[in-house]
Amino acid sequence: MKPADGTETGARALTGQVGAFTEPLPHGRGSDQSHDRKGGVAGLSRRELFDLAGPGLFLCFGVDWLAAQEPARLPARQGYPTDLNAYLRIAPDGRVTCFAGKVELGQGAMTVLAQILAEELDVAYDQVDMVLGDTGLCPYDMGTFGSMNVRFFGPALRGAGAEARTILLQMAGEQLHAPVARLQVKGGLVTDPATPGKSVTYGQLVQGKPIQLRHLQAAPVKPVGGYTVVGHAAPRKDALDKVTGKAKYAGDFTLPGLLHARLVRPPAHGAKFQDADTSAAEKAGARVIRDGGFIAVLHDRPDLADRALGLVKARFERPGPTMDDKTIFDHLLKTAPPLRDAGSSGDLAEGEKTSAAIVEQTYLNSYVAHAPMEPHSATATVENGKATVWASTQTPFSLRQQVAQAIGLAPEHVRIITPYVGGGFGGKSSGGQAIEAARLAKATGKPVQVVWSRAEEFFYDTFRPAAVVKIRSGLTSAGKIAFWDYKVYGAGEREAKPYYDIPHQRTLSAGGWQGGNPPGMNLSAVGPWRAPSVNTNTFARESHMDALAAKAGMDPLEFRLKNLSDARMRRVLEAVAKQFGWKAAKTPSGRGAGVACGIYSDAYTATMAEVAVDPKTGHVQVKRVVSALDVGLVINPDGLRQQMEGCIAMGLGYALTEEVHFKDGEVLDRNFDSYQIPRFSWMPRVETILIDNPGMAAVGGGEPPIITVGAVIANAIYDAAGVRLRQLPMTPARVLEALKKG
Repeated sequence: MKPADGTETGARALTGQVGAFTEPLPHGRGSDQSHDRKGGVAGLSRRELFDLAGPGLFLCFGVDWLAAQEPARLPARQGYPTDLNAYLRIAPDGRVTCFAGKVELGQGAMTVLAQILAEELDVAYDQVDMVLGDTGLCPYDMGTFGSMNVRFFGPALRGAGAEARTILLQMAGEQLHAPVARLQVKGGLVTDPATPGKSVTYGQLVQGKPIQLRHLQAAPVKPVGGYTVVGHAAPRKDALDKVTGKAKYAGDFTLPGLLHARLVRPPAHGAKFQDADTSAAEKAGARVIRDGGFIAVLHDRPDLADRALGLVKARFERPGPTMDDKTIFDHLLKTAPPLRDAGSSGDLAEGEKTSAAIVEQTYLNSYVAHAPMEPHSATATVENGKATVWASTQTPFSLRQQVAQAIGLAPEHVRIITPYVGGGFGGKSSGGQAIEAARLAKATGKPVQVVWSRAEEFFYDTFRPAAVVKIRSGLTSAGKIAFWDYKVYGAGEREAKPYYDIPHQRTLSAGGWQGGNPPGMNLSAVGPWRAPSVNTNTFARESHMDALAAKAGMDPLEFRLKNLSDARMRRVLEAVAKQFGWKAAKTPSGRGAGVACGIYSDAYTATMAEVAVDPKTGHVQVKRVVSALDVGLVINPDGLRQQMEGCIAMGLGYALTEEVHFKDGEVLDRNFDSYQIPRFSWMPRVETILIDNPGMAAVGGGEPPIITVGAVIANAIYDAAGVRLRQLPMTPARVLEALKKG
């Protein structure tokens, strides 16, 4: 399903970023950067940066410099490079180009970053052009994931814009013979109000020459109250390309002599290659590249490459019986590493003594695929000891290292260009297709394009891990939570620790999405999936909170507020309840209303939903969803609402149907005929609420609203039908089974 706004949402909408500078540039410029063990970056010399930039003003700043500007607004970097640079170029005509190692996945990065720079630089939003995810032009960046663009890169970009504006005003003061304090700037035009008609543009100040940075005191950033661009809706930078079909993705590049590659794949994970007969493919006119079990057929026509692949006769030894999607949960528990403490306080035994009732339940979620509309794609050239790869990736700099190692080049001789990316959701953090394309380009001496089929996309996907959550908790006679004992297996502990007022609590975790599959599995590695860990933990916690409310005989909202002193969480809950028109009632009430709330990376969200359950088919129709979100300062309210709507659309999938079926290493879902993602007909009425909180630094909003979708639907189903669904997805078959059990 593709929402009209084009965001990375719902049915994995076809989205991405402008592929500016798609022609190869000299290698080594802007990409010769090495990393120290602490994540620092050794960048280019100032002269090399000026040479790369061409005519214009080019400024480069590190995050440590920004810390002196406004330390209260800079978050802890948690492994983000301490030498992160945000840099910009002002051309003679006054246009501003911003370079960032981030990529555009449809989440609106190129829009909000342009707004941030335009605001601080005092230029018009439409004067700013964005170049993203190009290792030959952009500063090192660890990748685009975790809703970190605004939170971590934003402050650096903001400070750079403020410093550039300060320098330009000093230059303008000298040229206009006016004190800087008297000057005014708007849209890149500096004027002296004391002398009508006296003005100079940023482009005129630059005059096509680079300018040396001046030694200045800390350049002031704008106060939030003075914003005219940030905090206001702005048209998306990628909108026109996408609605007109001009947008180019990694699989759209056609270069002279391009070969389309198809690769021989094993039938199951863990299968061992035996041999292959490629003679028929060669007779059909395909070029064959073999390196052990790495076998590819290539042709200048993609349809003939497909036909040639079908002529290859390959033999594999299949693995022995292992797990399947039904036995995985027992296997997770049997093979789990030791539980580690993710946060404890009080004394569980003491809490149990004060409990009048105890509720103990187990919650499950199955493997889930990323299923982006655009599969992994790459186009590669290797010439004169240098490689250029156009890749669908969330991590261009990490991919550069991997490609360099695979084809035996120094990283500075590999350039990754990230054009528009048609959805990622964490699944394009890996770049196997780009490595394959680069290897084949080197072997053939021609440009090579690798575009995974949908079957390959499912086979090699880094799924959201299956998980088990066990919760044992107690209630006092007054309806307060006395103790909370939480154990999560497989998902990881992000946001697992409760934010409710619980005097005696323990949170334990074993395994996670960063640790790979449990022993004895034959599947590709698990990985991050939009809000990794937090979907699972929020589903379990908020489902259990509803069960506690029912046990206490209280309204679910009233119960939460009774056990909650966190002011921000109370605020989003009260806001969503007001908009929803929540009426207090014990559950199940038959009305089909549910509530859930959660935290993701310091963003607070609450959701209410109304559902209808068909008792004959088990079908669940989500009729209405109201979502409230507090992300601190809002950069682009329209973009944030798009992300909220997209999260809700995508969340319907993991809540109701999305589940990867597998057996003995073979992924049984190969397309959308069996792996069902949300459809337009599923979409409920969606209402969004943005909490006004400009005093807090902006945090990301691309993931938080999805975390509550599973729980809010489960809780609404319970209110409608009186049955508690404890496994995701809540398919019609599982709903019917629950109804039969009563």
